This record gives sequence, structure tokens and C-alpha cells, in this order.
Amino acid sequence: MRTLLYTAAALLIVATPVRANKAEYDAAMLKLATSSGCMACHSILPLPKRADGLPPIAPAWRDIAVKYRDDPGASDRLTRTVMTGSDPNSRHWAGKVSGVTMPPNAVVVTEAEARVLVNWILVLVP
Repeated sequence: MRTLLYTAAALLIVATPVRANKAEYDAAMLKLATSSGCMACHSILPLPKRADGLPPIAPAWRDIAVKYRDDPGASDRLTRTVMTGSDPNSRHWAGKVSGVTMPPNAVVVTEAEARVLVNWILVLVP
């Protein structure tokens, strides 16, 4: 009986997937965002106006998380925006960020990577 219990415990340990802790996951997401070029325009926390007096290039991810926190379709919609770019005629960040639209990013991230990154951004709510 004891051998069976130890065997079951060993199998459970081996079968349990290894998971990153929050700090490791955050580091992995920042690495993905940086290597994909996201951080060239976005920041995690809101930034003040730039030295030239213009607003930031793109919305901060914390602001995105707050804006979409109650939207059940946000993950799909934002993943599509990452992959295909933003619509210049749909300026819901007007006055808060520059007039630059987000380009399509399908050449630098896969859809799966975009979805993981978007889902991480959506939980950055204070």
C-alpha cells in the first residue's frame, strides 16, 4: 500500500506541468514585448507628455487594461488589432496619444504570442 502511495505521488509530481511564478511570467512577457518592438511605442504605466509637449506615441498598457477590463470581447479584438494594426478612422485614444496608428505586427509575432501578450496586458489593472 505504501509503495502504491509513493508511486502515485511520484506520478503526480512528474505529470504536473512546471509553471512560472508571477515575476518570471512578467519577465517573459516584457522580453516578448521588447523583442517584438512593442515597447518602442507603448509603456506599462502612463507617461506624461513628452519633452516636445506632445502626448505619448501609444496608450500605456495599464490604461488599456482599465479601459477594457469589463469587455468580454477585448482579448479577441485587441489580438486582432495587434496582428492587423489599428484603424486610423477609429481614434478612441484621440487627444491622449499621438495620431500614429499601430502597424500590423504579424511579421514579428505569431497570433498565439499576440494573444498571450494581450491577455497579460489585460490583467495589469491596478
